[in-house]
Amino acid sequence: MAQAAAVAKPPAPPRRRRASATPRRLPYLLIAPAALLMLGFIAYPVISVFYYSLQNYNPTKPWRNGYAGFDNFVHAFTDDPVFWDTLTFSAKWVFVEVGLQLLFGLALALIVNQTFVGRALGRALVFSPWAVSGVLTSAIWVLLYNSQTGITRYLADMGIGSYGTSWLSDTSTVFPAAVVADLWRGVPFFAILILADLQSVSKDLYEAAEVDGASRFKQFWHITLPHLKDAIILSTLLRAVWEFNNVDLLYTLTGGGPAGETTTLPLYIANTSVDAHNFGYASALTTVAFVILLFCSMVYLRLSKFGREAK
Repeated sequence: MAQAAAVAKPPAPPRRRRASATPRRLPYLLIAPAALLMLGFIAYPVISVFYYSLQNYNPTKPWRNGYAGFDNFVHAFTDDPVFWDTLTFSAKWVFVEVGLQLLFGLALALIVNQTFVGRALGRALVFSPWAVSGVLTSAIWVLLYNSQTGITRYLADMGIGSYGTSWLSDTSTVFPAAVVADLWRGVPFFAILILADLQSVSKDLYEAAEVDGASRFKQFWHITLPHLKDAIILSTLLRAVWEFNNVDLLYTLTGGGPAGETTTLPLYIANTSVDAHNFGYASALTTVAFVILLFCSMVYLRLSKFGREAK
């Protein structure tokens, strides 16, 4: 009995306390205030635009305000030729700008990716226009295109063109002039993203290609471009959305003129809401632009196979 009493059972291990849920929820609780604020700042304007798109809302004509249903959308697609003109110009603007910016941005990225004396200074000069705000960029190019003190004055001094010529007021030159101004600021965006992706390409691939006798063009086509695929797709998509919504540069340079030649859909929306105070119709046009961008983005990502390896 004494031996049995001496061999006592070991004490039962303490029960594990259930891990408190609070530490796991703490990160979400900490970011909740910022998330709610962001949701409010994003969701409220979007919902307001959708709501007012179904209304006749003009503060200067309150007697006409009220529920309109889909009348604003019907008017845009059937009775408003300006809508189709601005939508067509927006597509042309995006296609030309994004295509040229990608081309020149890729070329600049390939150049500054090489090793040469003063490469750091060259990269800084290439990237510096991207650090300039859109309004300041517009002001710079307004001065450059000034008929009295700008480029045309110096060209006239050299016998090229005539004095008093303004490229921004001529329907035959306003589009190329606006394109060049936006290229100056947009090209560095592509150069920055593409150069960042170029840094991750293994040099062993190029060395192996050289051993196999591949030319520079074949190395670029079979090594560089496939590696840059996702970066190019993402950058072109982002830039296309930004260029479609471009208002500040065109508004400052041309105001949508001359004769509406450079009026994009967002600029038309801004004029309809701010100048004409027709917020209901402007909201409908904004909704249409949102649907167009969403649809085109989904189709582009699907067709480009973003994030998937090429077979």
